[in-house]
Order: sequence, then structure tokens, then C-alpha cells
Amino acid sequence: MLVLPKGVRHIPGHLDREEQQSLLDDIREVVRQAPLYRPEMPRSGKPLSVRMTNCGELGWLTDKKGYRYQDHHPVTGEPWPPIPPRLLRLWDELAGHTAPPQACLVNFYDSNARMGMHQDRDESDLSAPVLSVSLGDACRFRIGGTERSHPTRSFRLESGDIVILGGEGRLAFHGVDKIYPTTSTLLKDGGRINLTLRRVTD
Repeated sequence: MLVLPKGVRHIPGHLDREEQQSLLDDIREVVRQAPLYRPEMPRSGKPLSVRMTNCGELGWLTDKKGYRYQDHHPVTGEPWPPIPPRLLRLWDELAGHTAPPQACLVNFYDSNARMGMHQDRDESDLSAPVLSVSLGDACRFRIGGTERSHPTRSFRLESGDIVILGGEGRLAFHGVDKIYPTTSTLLKDGGRINLTLRRVTD
């Protein structure tokens, strides 16, 4: 039996196929207004394997200047589009936090994309959880403790699954080891979308 770190919740199959499709339609509209782009690692400028965009009053990004939040798209210069109401309702239902999310990071993984182990720690309000939604192809998700040296465990995330990092697990190291191609028909051309709702400021 998989035992997750304290404060980390996995809610499998929370969104049914119809809800996944509706949310995907919302995200397509977000991407139409704020196109996916390829972020870069600080200092080295090495591109990440994921493409990304954001919605909400703030958006997370990484480039040679470092990790940060800002209120506009780094390529178009336009403000981020609002977070879809469907995602705000999901936050109200599951996050257990009174203040609404200010940012939703949208990551698109093709079959070769990965995400190294990292903490979500660029927010000043760490009392709010991070709520993550998976759409499309399944992935192998790895979660550890609050130190990089802590042991890790892996499990499979399917389309419609929710993961919440809160409480003692808010700063747990986590990443995506691999994508399992053709495991979902939600995205016509395959791939995985991960939506990460965050509260940024106190």
C-alpha cells in the first residue's frame, strides 16, 4: 500500500470524462490567449522539456533572471487570462483555504518531457496548499520529503486525478519521471497537461 508524506493527498479519478473535457476546453481558451512557450533554466538558459503558460492575476515563470511570478506573459507582454471558474470551484471544494488561488501554471508534457525533483517555494504564502490537476496521458509521479535527501516513492497519475500538497507536505520535493504515451484519448494528439493552482501572496 502506498503511503504518502503527511499533508500530501492523492484523489484518483476525481474528474469524470465529461468534466475533464470541459476543463480541457477552458484550458484551450487560456492557451489561445496566452500561448504555450518553452521556459529556460536560470543562469544556464537551458530550455525545459515542458512547454508552459499561466492564467490568473500572476503567473510563474523561469528564465535566465531566475524563478519568479509576474503579471504578464513573457513573450506577448499581455496580462494572463483569468483562471476558469471551473478551477476556482475545484479549489473551493478541495483546498481547504479561504483565500482564492492567484495563479494557475499550465504545463504541457509531450511523450519525452520530464520534470526534475523540485519544491514549489516561490510563494510568500506557504499556508495555502498547491492543488494539481492531471489531464491526458498518465505519468509516473515521484514524491519525497522536505529535504532532497529524503526517500522518495512513485505512483501513477491518470487523467482526472488530483494531488494536493498542503500542511507538512507543502514543501515536499516532487517531479515527473516519465509520461506513458497513448494511455488517454482526451488530447487528440496525445500528451499530458498539468494544472497547478497556487496562492502566491499572504
